[in-house]
Amino acid sequence: MFKLVITIFLLFIISFISLFIGSKDISLVNIIKKEPLEMMVFFVSRIPRTLSIILSGIGLSIAGLIMQQITQNRFVSPTTAGTLEGTKLGLLIGLILIPSSSLFVKSIFAFIFSLLTTIIFLKTIKHIKIKNIVFVPLIGLMFGGIINSISTFFAINFNIVQSMNTWMMGDFSGILEGQYEIIYLTIPPLIITYLYANRFTAAGMGEDFAKNIGLNYQTVLIIGMILISITVSVITVTIGAISFVGLVVPNIVSLIYGDNTKKTLPLIALFGALLLLICDIIGRIIIFPFEIPIGLMAGCIGGLLFLILLIRKR
Repeated sequence: MFKLVITIFLLFIISFISLFIGSKDISLVNIIKKEPLEMMVFFVSRIPRTLSIILSGIGLSIAGLIMQQITQNRFVSPTTAGTLEGTKLGLLIGLILIPSSSLFVKSIFAFIFSLLTTIIFLKTIKHIKIKNIVFVPLIGLMFGGIINSISTFFAINFNIVQSMNTWMMGDFSGILEGQYEIIYLTIPPLIITYLYANRFTAAGMGEDFAKNIGLNYQTVLIIGMILISITVSVITVTIGAISFVGLVVPNIVSLIYGDNTKKTLPLIALFGALLLLICDIIGRIIIFPFEIPIGLMAGCIGGLLFLILLIRKR
């Protein structure tokens, strides 16, 4: 409980710092005085941006945890299972078929293809005899590369490569009031994950173990895939692609606090939000007043942490 309180307090402090960092200089004093321009920037841009970062970090971390449980592999996540690339392909198909569609319609296309690619990946690794902890995510990366090639092919043929690359670059700078609210759809999967935490833990022990204790393994698997697909598709459509958060955060929390999913779930959610907030703040400071997109910062920091985890596991 003490660790949880400390983590919440740390998240509150970093969130507060995030609210006052940006190209437009605003101060708490002027907010209290209700200066019109600073009030507008604060409520239209800074608050939506910070909320989006927190919800994205929580959602991606929890999605990574679920995928690691149902695949029984610590190095599998939406980044290394083709799920993110499937979301990209769905978004591309949505842009081709209905160019002027809303974010919600684009999210539906992204969700369908995200779910399909996740199912294909799980079906594939089920038939692989050698389930080495590194070999399985390597298969996922190759699978994602194939899907990415298909997306690139369609993007080139329909002359939307630049639009696609711009859309997929994870970036919070364009988050404004009225353009981000769909990200609240990541909250229901979080609640359901907490309610199903023990079931996901049991599923992570293997199909035979789950069946022996009376658990419907296939149902848990389907629920897990749906929760992952909703979370990843909504975040990708709203912000863009963000790598490695769902991969490294559950591993770091597991190393420090153990593998009890029900107990570590809140910490994983908070650590995910903290990691993304820190990446975003660094991205805004390093070349101030310009900023580095969160997709690039998360990829660099997350990739470094992933490399450390790989070396440590060996």
